[in-house]
Amino acid sequence: MFGKKAQPPIKSLIAQGTRIEGNMKFNEGLRVDGEVFGDIHASTEEAGSLLVISEAAVVQGGIAADHVIINGTVRGPVHARELLELQPKAKIEGDVSYVSLEMHQGATISGQLRPLTTGASEEEKPLLKLATKN
Repeated sequence: MFGKKAQPPIKSLIAQGTRIEGNMKFNEGLRVDGEVFGDIHASTEEAGSLLVISEAAVVQGGIAADHVIINGTVRGPVHARELLELQPKAKIEGDVSYVSLEMHQGATISGQLRPLTTGASEEEKPLLKLATKN
């Protein structure tokens, strides 16, 4: 659908009950179920990255990846280079930048929303037409 890329596999997990202090970099996919006190950034060298912040997770620091899915708490700036998905229990305290945003009812953001441009021209965007009654 509209040039959707396959998601990279989640190869790393920070399990519930684990606390990490310090900045992190990762490749491909990372799931956080525990606590991270520091920044989490996907390597920009790899094509495609996925960061999942689960319902029980708490991140105090900035996060950046191509595709970011949040259902837990993030206290810091969020940067989604492609898609940001905010699930019902997502709580963000910080500024949010994204190319595409999907936000479920119940998710909260305390900060500024900053849409990013992809550099795609108007001609490359799909044309949506309304259905008419015949």
